[in-house]
Amino acid sequence: MQGQLWLSGDGYRKTRDLRIAVAEQHEQNRILRERNVALEAEVINLKSSREAAEERARSDLGLIGKSETFYQVVPAARAVER
Repeated sequence: MQGQLWLSGDGYRKTRDLRIAVAEQHEQNRILRERNVALEAEVINLKSSREAAEERARSDLGLIGKSETFYQVVPAARAVER
């Protein structure tokens, strides 16, 4: 009986492995739940606030407002060393 418990495929090792897998899945679910909460808050903010949508457009799409001026600073080219 002890041999079956410790050595069989359906014994202690399988139970231990399943418990580890369940714990890992719980942790992954917790991380995904936190991410979903953050994304949901961002969606609500984008739907309710024009400023939030503009900020997102500026950072992701490079939006420039009508009354704004865009300046691009280009570094000077270095002389080729010989």
